[in-house]
Amino acid sequence: MSDIAEYDSWDGLGMAELVRARQLHPGELLEAALERAARWNPHLNALSASFPDRARAAIADGLPDGPFQGVPFLLKSLSAMLAGAPSTLGSRLFADFVSDHDSTLVERYKRAGLVIFGMTTTPEMGLSASTETSFTGTTRNPWNLAHSPGGSSGGSGAAVAAGIVPFAHGSDGGGSIRIPASACGLFGLKPTRGRTPSGPMAGEGWGSLATSHVISRSVRDSAAALDATHGPAPGDPYCAPPVGESYLSASGTVPGRLKVALQLEPLSGVSVAPECHSAAFDAAKLLEALGHHVEEARPEGSWEELQHASWVLVASNVRLALRRRAQALGRTLSAADVDRVTWAAVEDAASMTAEAYAASVQTIHRHSRRMAAFHQTYDILLSPTLATPPVPLGAHHMDNPDPAAWREAMRAFSPFTSLFNMSGQPAMSVPLAWSDGGLPIGVMFAAGFGEEATLFRLAGQLEAARPWMHRRPSLPTGT
Repeated sequence: MSDIAEYDSWDGLGMAELVRARQLHPGELLEAALERAARWNPHLNALSASFPDRARAAIADGLPDGPFQGVPFLLKSLSAMLAGAPSTLGSRLFADFVSDHDSTLVERYKRAGLVIFGMTTTPEMGLSASTETSFTGTTRNPWNLAHSPGGSSGGSGAAVAAGIVPFAHGSDGGGSIRIPASACGLFGLKPTRGRTPSGPMAGEGWGSLATSHVISRSVRDSAAALDATHGPAPGDPYCAPPVGESYLSASGTVPGRLKVALQLEPLSGVSVAPECHSAAFDAAKLLEALGHHVEEARPEGSWEELQHASWVLVASNVRLALRRRAQALGRTLSAADVDRVTWAAVEDAASMTAEAYAASVQTIHRHSRRMAAFHQTYDILLSPTLATPPVPLGAHHMDNPDPAAWREAMRAFSPFTSLFNMSGQPAMSVPLAWSDGGLPIGVMFAAGFGEEATLFRLAGQLEAARPWMHRRPSLPTGT
């Protein structure tokens, strides 16, 4: 019998291998996860809900023989519905909402053998790059409790970094997988638009900007999770290009010589912290040492035009979701129902026209074509994931009395990630650097539309060249 004290050192596939070999029982893994959640969550606020008895019952009923049989798992309380479980979207307006169905993605997680035992915190409606909301409270970074774990999948990032689970569900509509991956020292890949399903209640998230996958410690867990979940469901409005070899196989295959564009400055022109600049430049040198060709280049585009288009899509979808929820509760949506930043989005959306929405869709389609042309020359676009190391808590709080200051803080923190939500192409944050203060700094790599396999090949090569799984935060020992 393996020593469960080794729990923190295994990735999800490693746990599943021990379950298949009957060296561990899924119940032991679940109890280890629950013990760690009980120990660390009071410090981190990573979990917004826990339902251990439900998870124990799933194990007792018999788990599917999937690639992750018996592995403890958490869902973000946004973009993933579990029948009979709360899904608050980080908002008090959804405080009592319980889903009556499993989302298609969750059905696939279950078929993979994952044991779902809780939900992770998210900022209200997934709007922020930090997980700070009046309803669910402040989520903290395991590497430094005074700093943010990022958002909007911040609870998932904190839970994985703390060792509660080896990987967790996240969603990404502007960077919400890659931002917490960078802030928490983890691997996070946003798939191609349409690669994972959004149904059955929605065809797409945020007008095609948002998609779901996982945040993980290992590259191979992310690859195997995408193998288990990719592909359209009946009725989906579109799908990603066909998959060739398995992503797990790709993650163990050395890529050929790649042509890489190095982008050190964002389109917005905001300043990049020297440590983030150095992390990207150092990653470029590592790629050259691995045999790839790197040169400085960046795609064209107007930051103002792109951000306006993105905000029209996001704000209008958020307003629609909140108004429908208020209607279901039998009342009219008011400012008292949500945090001040969220209400500012609702008010902005009220002045948007149908023509503006159509124009925004056209804007992101033009951007997609520009990026497709860019990737005719370059296999990979390399940049910092974020413009600064993980930020101190406070400025990104969703109840900021000055929404304009909140927007400026967002702009200064994450000027790179949203471009790939608009283009729909895959992008990943890889934990290749740490700041002088001991905080993680991710480096982002994007590939052409449908080219997740290229990213997994490169990620596997980077993980072998510069391993990161041994790097763990020093969590507090008190209660």
